[in-house]
Parts: sequence; structure tokens; C-alpha cells
Amino acid sequence: MELSQLRIFQAVAETGSVTRAAEQLHRVPSNLSTRLRQLEEQLGVELFRRERQRLQLSPAGKVLLDYAGRLLALHDEAFAAVQGGQPAGNFVLGTMYSTAAIHLPALLARYHRAYPAVNLQVQAAPSGELLEGLLSGRLDAALVDGPLSLAGLDGVPLCDETLVLITEADHPPVRSARDVAGRAVFTFRQGCSYRMRLEAWYAHDHAAMGRVMEIESYPSMLACVIGGAGVALMSQSMLESLPGRESVAVHRLQSPLDEATTWLMWRKGMLGANLSAWVALQQEDRLEPVQCRMVSA
Repeated sequence: MELSQLRIFQAVAETGSVTRAAEQLHRVPSNLSTRLRQLEEQLGVELFRRERQRLQLSPAGKVLLDYAGRLLALHDEAFAAVQGGQPAGNFVLGTMYSTAAIHLPALLARYHRAYPAVNLQVQAAPSGELLEGLLSGRLDAALVDGPLSLAGLDGVPLCDETLVLITEADHPPVRSARDVAGRAVFTFRQGCSYRMRLEAWYAHDHAAMGRVMEIESYPSMLACVIGGAGVALMSQSMLESLPGRESVAVHRLQSPLDEATTWLMWRKGMLGANLSAWVALQQEDRLEPVQCRMVSA
């Protein structure tokens, strides 16, 4: 079992496709298929099953993915260590969608300029999926809604956020979830921390949450709300970046549900050269929350 085989296996597992993995690794699909078949023959198990045009991990494949993530991370850490602790090799960073759009671009540019030997990969997903990737070793670090008290994790704050509910422009002020009870809610899929905060808001006010419409795009959420189809929750900074924001009414949730802090988290004992360099840049550039107009109560 070679590290190159494990890297191919990991890429196919993450993308669910030999073709997409080949594009990511800059190799031809037939080569990846051959290497995977050889790996399965060496191990004597089936690692993937094809379901609905997508490769799904078999039970044995799920076990191997956890080990593969740890082995590859250890390889990259060792590679950097023998080079005098200089950042180099692969660094996989997970992030929430809003953080990727608003707060990451400047940091990414600075990191690339300072450490060109690092192959930095960014993967956006809901917080729950990011934590799963972090704990399994698929991600080296993740920017999630925190702080978190999970055993085995360390972290530092990136930025503070204010969360706001948006409605159509002529909607009356929203003082509690009862004011929007039964309205359709546009949000990300299960595992999104902001979605969980919104659900907690409705539960706190004993209000019925309307039909949940899962959308993987903030601009699409905004467009639906502008059209009067429902409500959505997002950070002020995200809303301020979107064209059309002036066409909705903005309502702040009750404390403490209206405040969130985005944290950079990683597994304890895995603060290698690549991650240490990122933490140093991030700490130099703590971000302030963006302010926007609120609807008065």
C-alpha cells in the first residue's frame, strides 16, 4: 500500500467520482482506476460501491479513509519537519460558505504569497460536515461556528459575526419567531450551524417553523426572500456583500442567538508548520464585524 494510492483513494472518496478526482490530481482517469483496483487487490476488499452514478464508500472503505487521512497528514507534517519546519506540502482547510466568501480571500492571497510551497486546498461545507472531516483527518483545519468544547480539538477565533433575519421589504418588525411563524425558511442543509441557531430561535419562542427550503447559495436565498417567498438567516457581513440587499428588511435576533464567533479549529497535536503559519497570519488580521441597517422595533 503506497501513499500515492492512498492519496488517489482519498480524492475519489471525497469527490465520489474517478473523473473529478483525476481533474483534482491532474491525472488521467484510467490511471486512477488502475491504481484503485490494485489497492483493492492488495487489501482483498471492495472499497467502493456504485450508487446512482456516484461511487460510495463500502464499510471497509470508510475504515480506510480515516487511516488514509491520518497517514497523509503525518506524511505532509514529516515532509515539512525535515525541511526545517518550513510550510510545504498539502494543507486542506475547511470553511463555512459565508466565511469563504467574505473573510477568506485576503488571507488566502497573503498565505499563497508567503508560502508558495504549500498546496492549499479549500473545501466549503456546513459546520457539521466540516467537523466530521476534521475529526476523521480529511481536513487539517476548519473554520466553523464556535467556540467548540469537543474533546481533542484546539482553536483560535477568526472573527465575530452578527446574525440577522431577512424578510421582504414591507414586512413589519420581527420581535420574536412568532412574528414569522409558519413562513417558509430558506437555509442550508442539515449540519449548518446557522440553521440550528434558527431552529433554536423558533423553539425558544414556541413558534412553528414553516417549510424548510434547502438552498446552497446565499444569493439564491436573498432572491427568494425579495420575492416574498419566505425568510432566511445569514450574517450581516454576508448580507452586506450581496447585490439586492436594499430590497429586504433586516431584523436582529434576540441575544444571545444573534451573535456568533467563527473559530479556526484543528485536532490537538496536529499543529504542524502549514497550520502554524496560517494561525500566525490569522492572528495578525483579526476581523471586525460589518454593520448594516436594522429595522427598528
